[in-house]
Amino acid sequence: MQHRIVVIGAGYAGAVAAGRLAKRLHREDVAITLVNAEPDFVERVRMHQLTVGQDLKPRPFSEMFAGTGVELKVAKVTGVNVDRKTVAVIDAQGTQGAEDTQGGTEELEYDTLVYALGSGWNAQGAPGTAEHAHEIAGRPGALRLRERLAGLDAGQRVLVVGGGLTGLEAATEIAEARPDLDVALAARGGLGDWLSPKGRGHVRKVFARLGITAHEQAAVADVRADRVTTADGTSIPAEVTVWTTGFAVHPIARATALEVTDTGQIVVDRTMRSVSHPDVYAVGDAAWRWAPATSRCGCRAPRAPPWHGRPPTPSRHA
Repeated sequence: MQHRIVVIGAGYAGAVAAGRLAKRLHREDVAITLVNAEPDFVERVRMHQLTVGQDLKPRPFSEMFAGTGVELKVAKVTGVNVDRKTVAVIDAQGTQGAEDTQGGTEELEYDTLVYALGSGWNAQGAPGTAEHAHEIAGRPGALRLRERLAGLDAGQRVLVVGGGLTGLEAATEIAEARPDLDVALAARGGLGDWLSPKGRGHVRKVFARLGITAHEQAAVADVRADRVTTADGTSIPAEVTVWTTGFAVHPIARATALEVTDTGQIVVDRTMRSVSHPDVYAVGDAAWRWAPATSRCGCRAPRAPPWHGRPPTPSRHA
């Protein structure tokens, strides 16, 4: 009987994990299923390009994994039962699966689970963010922002909240594509203060060239349809607010019996294996690597389980 490996999530970490497993394991020994809500690979680091009207080349999983033996299931994961070793899914169009075993959803059974659901945008608890701000953590959000930007008139204001790499890329991409708009960025700290002195100087030059206004030391505390308010009470007008202040881990892990951190990341050992459930591995943003007797550090590297030739049994890696 084949060992059933289910990989949930096909971002960078999940897609790499599935591909490496397919190359390293024998097809007659394992059945690998990759579950993802979209049929194409989404390059999250390029979503700022999609928002300004650039058409990114499609990368269908059906082509990426052709001939590898990986079975693609285009579906949304709705739950994981680590005790019964099942994954509940609903197809991407919202139609429930045929196997009506858990409230109408289809269940996929696994022997080994690779959890790679990753993360999404993080509202940071600021009131009004979910209702009024746009996010570009994934393709649906980027396409909504794209449509909104296309409808703006010359001179209207766009505010990007967040001074990290995503925020800088979004602000400069929008300003370059739409020089007729009034683009600004609000950063909690200084502009590019996480960069080297040379890097910070370059960012300031680019902002000056593109006419982007930088609001520094401006932590946004409230978002409205036409403005944001910072922690010190300053009001910054904006017809469109783009929120890029970090990511939040997918919440499904919290609802399982897996050991997770306060942020919802799965606690794993040095092999990326769950410390509470040895048949579960976590990769990417979903994982928090634990080093015994030393310290814990966030592990975001897309690493596949270290298997050679055949899938592990609990006794081999216990």
